[in-house]
Amino acid sequence: MAEQQWNAEIYRRDGAFVARLGASLVDLLAVVPDERILDLGCGDGTLTATLRDRGARVLGLDASEAMVAAARGRGLEAVCCPADSMDFDATFDAVFSNAALHWMRDPDAVAARVFQALRPGGRFVAEFGGEGNVASVRGALADAYARRPELGPYPDPWYFPSMTGYRAVLERAGFALHSIERIERPTPLPSGVGDWLRLFADHALRELPVHMAGGIIAEVEEALAPRLRGADGIWTMDYVRLRLVATRPEARS
Repeated sequence: MAEQQWNAEIYRRDGAFVARLGASLVDLLAVVPDERILDLGCGDGTLTATLRDRGARVLGLDASEAMVAAARGRGLEAVCCPADSMDFDATFDAVFSNAALHWMRDPDAVAARVFQALRPGGRFVAEFGGEGNVASVRGALADAYARRPELGPYPDPWYFPSMTGYRAVLERAGFALHSIERIERPTPLPSGVGDWLRLFADHALRELPVHMAGGIIAEVEEALAPRLRGADGIWTMDYVRLRLVATRPEARS
Protein backbone atom coordinates (compact mmCIF):
# COMPACT_ATOMS: atom_id res chain seq x y z
CA MET A 1 0.00 0.00 0.00
CA ALA A 2 1.33 3.43 -0.91
CA GLU A 3 1.76 5.78 2.02
CA GLN A 4 -0.76 8.61 2.12
CA GLN A 5 0.92 11.87 1.14
CA TRP A 6 -0.42 15.35 1.76
CA ASN A 7 -0.24 18.55 -0.24
CA ALA A 8 -0.80 21.36 2.25
CA GLU A 9 -2.04 23.82 -0.36
CA ILE A 10 -4.62 21.41 -1.77
CA TYR A 11 -5.63 20.52 1.78
CA ARG A 12 -6.15 24.18 2.57
CA ARG A 13 -8.35 24.52 -0.53
CA ASP A 14 -10.36 21.29 -0.48
CA GLY A 15 -10.06 20.07 3.12
CA ALA A 16 -10.67 23.25 5.12
CA PHE A 17 -14.08 21.91 6.17
CA VAL A 18 -12.29 19.42 8.46
CA ALA A 19 -11.03 22.18 10.77
CA ARG A 20 -14.37 24.01 10.62
CA LEU A 21 -16.14 20.89 11.84
CA GLY A 22 -13.57 20.61 14.66
CA ALA A 23 -14.37 24.06 16.10
CA SER A 24 -16.82 22.64 18.65
CA LEU A 25 -14.16 20.15 19.77
CA VAL A 26 -11.94 23.10 20.67
CA ASP A 27 -14.82 24.41 22.79
CA LEU A 28 -15.12 21.01 24.48
CA LEU A 29 -11.41 21.11 25.33
CA ALA A 30 -12.01 24.36 27.26
CA VAL A 31 -8.47 25.72 27.08
CA VAL A 32 -7.04 27.09 30.31
CA PRO A 33 -4.66 30.00 29.63
CA ASP A 34 -0.97 29.07 29.69
CA GLU A 35 -1.54 25.33 29.87
CA ARG A 36 0.63 23.08 27.66
CA ILE A 37 -1.30 21.27 24.90
CA LEU A 38 -0.24 18.76 22.24
CA ASP A 39 -2.24 18.93 19.00
CA LEU A 40 -1.90 15.36 17.77
CA GLY A 41 -2.21 15.14 13.99
CA CYS A 42 -2.15 18.91 13.68
CA GLY A 43 -2.32 19.00 9.87
CA ASP A 44 -1.68 22.48 8.53
CA GLY A 45 -2.10 24.02 11.98
CA THR A 46 -5.51 25.64 11.60
CA LEU A 47 -6.83 24.41 14.95
CA THR A 48 -3.37 24.56 16.51
CA ALA A 49 -3.48 28.31 15.89
CA THR A 50 -6.93 28.48 17.48
CA LEU A 51 -5.60 26.77 20.61
CA ARG A 52 -2.69 29.20 20.72
CA ASP A 53 -5.03 32.15 20.30
CA ARG A 54 -7.05 30.93 23.27
CA GLY A 55 -4.00 31.18 25.46
CA ALA A 56 -2.43 27.72 25.33
CA ARG A 57 1.24 26.93 24.87
CA VAL A 58 0.68 24.46 22.07
CA LEU A 59 2.88 22.05 20.14
CA GLY A 60 1.64 20.58 16.87
CA LEU A 61 2.70 17.08 15.87
CA ASP A 62 2.08 15.40 12.52
CA ALA A 63 3.63 12.58 10.51
CA SER A 64 3.54 14.66 7.29
CA GLU A 65 6.51 16.91 6.66
CA ALA A 66 4.41 19.04 4.30
CA MET A 67 1.76 19.63 6.95
CA VAL A 68 4.35 20.43 9.62
CA ALA A 69 5.96 22.95 7.27
CA ALA A 70 2.55 24.57 6.72
CA ALA A 71 1.95 24.76 10.47
CA ARG A 72 5.37 26.32 11.03
CA GLY A 73 4.52 28.80 8.28
CA ARG A 74 1.76 30.05 10.59
CA GLY A 75 4.37 30.77 13.24
CA LEU A 76 3.50 27.66 15.24
CA GLU A 77 5.78 25.25 17.04
CA ALA A 78 5.39 21.89 15.28
CA VAL A 79 7.34 18.65 14.95
CA CYS A 80 7.23 15.83 12.40
CA CYS A 81 6.85 12.46 14.10
CA PRO A 82 4.53 9.44 13.88
CA ALA A 83 2.21 9.38 16.87
CA ASP A 84 3.08 5.81 17.79
CA SER A 85 6.75 6.71 18.26
CA MET A 86 6.48 10.12 19.96
CA ASP A 87 8.26 10.18 23.30
CA PHE A 88 7.00 12.72 25.82
CA ASP A 89 6.98 12.06 29.55
CA ALA A 90 4.21 13.79 31.54
CA THR A 91 4.74 16.91 29.44
CA PHE A 92 1.22 18.12 28.59
CA ASP A 93 -1.88 19.24 30.43
CA ALA A 94 -3.99 18.08 27.49
CA VAL A 95 -3.73 16.19 24.22
CA PHE A 96 -6.14 17.35 21.51
CA SER A 97 -6.78 15.52 18.25
CA ASN A 98 -9.22 16.24 15.44
CA ALA A 99 -9.75 13.97 12.41
CA ALA A 100 -6.39 12.26 12.77
CA LEU A 101 -6.58 9.09 14.89
CA HIS A 102 -8.28 7.13 12.11
CA TRP A 103 -5.07 7.43 10.04
CA MET A 104 -3.08 5.68 12.80
CA ARG A 105 -3.23 1.91 12.37
CA ASP A 106 -1.79 0.90 15.76
CA PRO A 107 -4.32 2.40 18.19
CA ASP A 108 -2.91 0.71 21.28
CA ALA A 109 0.55 2.13 20.65
CA VAL A 110 -0.87 5.61 20.03
CA ALA A 111 -3.06 5.53 23.14
CA ALA A 112 -0.12 4.40 25.26
CA ARG A 113 2.02 7.28 23.92
CA VAL A 114 -0.77 9.79 24.57
CA PHE A 115 -1.14 8.49 28.12
CA GLN A 116 2.61 8.82 28.66
CA ALA A 117 2.60 12.36 27.26
CA LEU A 118 -0.03 13.58 29.71
CA ARG A 119 0.59 14.80 33.20
CA PRO A 120 -1.46 13.01 35.89
CA GLY A 121 -4.92 14.52 35.70
CA GLY A 122 -4.33 15.62 32.11
CA ARG A 123 -7.12 15.21 29.58
CA PHE A 124 -7.39 13.63 26.16
CA VAL A 125 -10.04 15.24 23.93
CA ALA A 126 -10.42 13.79 20.46
CA GLU A 127 -12.71 13.25 17.52
CA PHE A 128 -12.08 10.92 14.58
CA GLY A 129 -13.75 8.55 12.16
CA GLY A 130 -15.81 5.79 13.74
CA GLU A 131 -17.38 2.57 12.54
CA GLY A 132 -19.30 3.22 9.32
CA ASN A 133 -17.36 6.34 8.37
CA VAL A 134 -17.26 6.93 4.58
CA ALA A 135 -18.60 3.40 4.11
CA SER A 136 -19.99 4.25 0.67
CA VAL A 137 -16.63 5.44 -0.67
CA ARG A 138 -14.73 2.53 0.83
CA GLY A 139 -17.12 0.08 -0.77
CA ALA A 140 -16.97 1.80 -4.17
CA LEU A 141 -13.17 1.91 -4.10
CA ALA A 142 -13.01 -1.77 -3.18
CA ASP A 143 -15.35 -2.58 -6.08
CA ALA A 144 -13.24 -0.52 -8.52
CA TYR A 145 -10.11 -2.36 -7.43
CA ALA A 146 -11.88 -5.70 -7.73
CA ARG A 147 -12.56 -4.94 -11.39
CA ARG A 148 -8.79 -4.58 -11.80
CA PRO A 149 -7.42 -7.79 -10.25
CA GLU A 150 -3.89 -6.90 -11.35
CA LEU A 151 -3.94 -4.22 -8.61
CA GLY A 152 -4.74 -6.64 -5.80
CA PRO A 153 -7.26 -5.76 -3.07
CA TYR A 154 -8.07 -2.16 -2.26
CA PRO A 155 -5.40 -0.84 0.19
CA ASP A 156 -7.68 0.52 2.92
CA PRO A 157 -5.52 2.68 5.23
CA TRP A 158 -8.14 3.65 7.79
CA TYR A 159 -8.99 2.58 11.32
CA PHE A 160 -12.66 3.25 12.09
CA PRO A 161 -13.49 1.56 15.41
CA SER A 162 -16.77 1.09 17.23
CA MET A 163 -17.35 2.87 20.53
CA THR A 164 -16.87 -0.44 22.33
CA GLY A 165 -13.65 -1.14 20.48
CA TYR A 166 -12.10 2.26 21.22
CA ARG A 167 -13.29 2.22 24.83
CA ALA A 168 -11.23 -0.96 25.24
CA VAL A 169 -8.19 0.74 23.65
CA LEU A 170 -8.38 3.59 26.17
CA GLU A 171 -8.89 1.27 29.11
CA ARG A 172 -5.88 -0.86 28.13
CA ALA A 173 -3.77 2.31 28.07
CA GLY A 174 -4.90 3.23 31.59
CA PHE A 175 -7.28 6.11 30.81
CA ALA A 176 -10.36 7.03 32.78
CA LEU A 177 -13.03 7.52 30.12
CA HIS A 178 -15.52 10.29 30.88
CA SER A 179 -17.52 10.29 27.67
CA ILE A 180 -17.58 8.76 24.22
CA GLU A 181 -20.27 9.24 21.61
CA ARG A 182 -20.94 8.22 18.03
CA ILE A 183 -22.03 11.10 15.81
CA GLU A 184 -23.54 10.61 12.38
CA ARG A 185 -22.50 13.72 10.46
CA PRO A 186 -23.47 13.88 6.77
CA THR A 187 -20.96 16.40 5.45
CA PRO A 188 -21.34 18.52 2.30
CA LEU A 189 -18.24 18.45 0.14
CA PRO A 190 -17.25 21.89 -1.18
CA SER A 191 -15.75 20.55 -4.41
CA GLY A 192 -17.33 17.13 -4.94
CA VAL A 193 -16.32 13.54 -4.39
CA GLY A 194 -13.67 13.54 -7.13
CA ASP A 195 -11.57 16.17 -5.38
CA TRP A 196 -12.24 14.42 -2.05
CA LEU A 197 -10.77 11.23 -3.50
CA ARG A 198 -7.72 12.99 -4.90
CA LEU A 199 -7.03 14.48 -1.47
CA PHE A 200 -8.01 11.74 1.00
CA ALA A 201 -7.49 8.61 -1.15
CA ASP A 202 -4.05 9.59 -2.42
CA HIS A 203 -2.79 6.27 -1.02
CA ALA A 204 -4.98 4.37 -3.52
CA LEU A 205 -4.45 6.55 -6.59
CA ARG A 206 -1.02 8.20 -6.57
CA GLU A 207 1.04 5.30 -7.91
CA LEU A 208 -1.46 4.30 -10.63
CA PRO A 209 -1.19 5.40 -14.26
CA VAL A 210 -3.10 8.64 -14.76
CA HIS A 211 -5.72 7.04 -17.01
CA MET A 212 -6.35 4.25 -14.50
CA ALA A 213 -6.66 6.61 -11.52
CA GLY A 214 -9.04 8.77 -13.54
CA GLY A 215 -11.11 5.70 -14.44
CA ILE A 216 -11.41 4.67 -10.80
CA ILE A 217 -12.52 8.16 -9.79
CA ALA A 218 -15.14 8.19 -12.56
CA GLU A 219 -16.47 4.78 -11.52
CA VAL A 220 -16.69 5.79 -7.87
CA GLU A 221 -18.53 8.98 -8.78
CA GLU A 222 -20.99 7.04 -10.94
CA ALA A 223 -21.60 4.45 -8.23
CA LEU A 224 -22.11 6.98 -5.46
CA ALA A 225 -24.09 9.69 -7.26
CA PRO A 226 -27.51 8.14 -6.55
CA ARG A 227 -26.78 8.07 -2.81
CA LEU A 228 -24.49 11.01 -2.16
CA ARG A 229 -25.29 13.66 -4.79
CA GLY A 230 -28.39 15.76 -4.25
CA ALA A 231 -30.71 17.23 -6.85
CA ASP A 232 -28.81 20.50 -6.41
CA GLY A 233 -25.56 18.79 -7.44
CA ILE A 234 -24.04 18.97 -3.96
CA TRP A 235 -22.24 15.86 -2.75
CA THR A 236 -22.69 14.88 0.91
CA MET A 237 -20.25 12.39 2.43
CA ASP A 238 -21.45 9.78 4.94
CA TYR A 239 -19.21 10.80 7.82
CA VAL A 240 -19.47 9.09 11.22
CA ARG A 241 -17.40 10.39 14.12
CA LEU A 242 -16.37 9.24 17.58
CA ARG A 243 -15.89 12.03 20.10
CA LEU A 244 -14.32 11.38 23.49
CA VAL A 245 -13.04 12.90 26.67
CA ALA A 246 -10.67 10.86 28.85
CA THR A 247 -8.09 11.62 31.51
CA ARG A 248 -4.90 10.16 32.85
CA PRO A 249 -5.78 9.43 36.49
CA GLU A 250 -4.05 11.33 39.24
CA ALA A 251 -1.13 9.50 40.76
CA ARG A 252 -2.03 7.69 43.97
CA SER A 253 -0.15 8.71 47.06
